[in-house]
Amino acid sequence: MQTKALTDAGAERVWTERMSGARDDRPELAALLDYARRGDVLMVWRLDRLGRSLPHLLTVASDLQARGIELRSLTEAIDTSTAGGRLIFHVFGAVAEFERAVAAERTAAGVAAARAAGRHPGRPGLTADTIAAVQALDEAGTPRAQIARTLDISRSSVYRCLDQPRPSA
Repeated sequence: MQTKALTDAGAERVWTERMSGARDDRPELAALLDYARRGDVLMVWRLDRLGRSLPHLLTVASDLQARGIELRSLTEAIDTSTAGGRLIFHVFGAVAEFERAVAAERTAAGVAAARAAGRHPGRPGLTADTIAAVQALDEAGTPRAQIARTLDISRSSVYRCLDQPRPSA
């Protein structure tokens, strides 16, 4: 949906980050910022897709402005080439940071409530039996994708099991 909106708005090239905007190490964002040149317009679907916090958004926007690169957000209808657009950018940036903080607080409260009720939220851990079964099937030459299907676990879980120490014979 986001990629289509960007291309419909005239984006010539789209960078797609596969990790959270809250992370510091975002290689696609770094590549995009390195690629952008004076006169370009950096379009984002929404401001929270660009930065992990208001200070980060402001830093990116300031860097773009100093380099002669405009910033345009499709969802918030922001265009930093105007004074009004810059004002709206700051307001929406603060709102995006607030929304992210509220979501994090809700998640933490939900996890705490689940733990208090005796539940353990999140992915279930790999049991010793599962690890042993994966290792035995792997040693028997079973393809890893088939191991995952047989044991109803993900392929990444299969690889995590194979990284575990094997029991001594």
